[in-house]
Amino acid sequence: MKIEWWYWILAGFVLIGLELVIPSFTIIWFGLGALLVGILVALAPSLPDWLQVLLWVIASVVFTVLWFKYLKPKGDRTHAGLSKEGIIGETGIIIKGTADSYAKGRIRFRISLLGADEWSCFAEEPLTIGDTVIVEDIEGQILKVK
Repeated sequence: MKIEWWYWILAGFVLIGLELVIPSFTIIWFGLGALLVGILVALAPSLPDWLQVLLWVIASVVFTVLWFKYLKPKGDRTHAGLSKEGIIGETGIIIKGTADSYAKGRIRFRISLLGADEWSCFAEEPLTIGDTVIVEDIEGQILKVK
């Protein structure tokens, strides 16, 4: 039985459609490989079946490697999820001051940090509303600032 070009196109669309059911973002590359082979077979119908399958394997692997090596968003660009590393050194403005040292105040950041614009905070000295402070540590859900 000869593998026709439209078999590859159909297989490609089925594999790409499976990506909707099984969201692994790897099946799509095998589907794109099948679409590519379908186009090549349509242009050169005399390609032997073994070469078609080999081209599909090579195309699928190349697409997958390109995705994971160059195109996939890098997970190590930020410290999101690593609370201490993601927030230490950030500056914010005190919006609720304190009269005493180590009392709980409130700080607001320009941008959301770890999902919140405002955080509870404390410092070794009293905090005044409007002060700009730097985060030096995090203890649970409370920031230590200076």
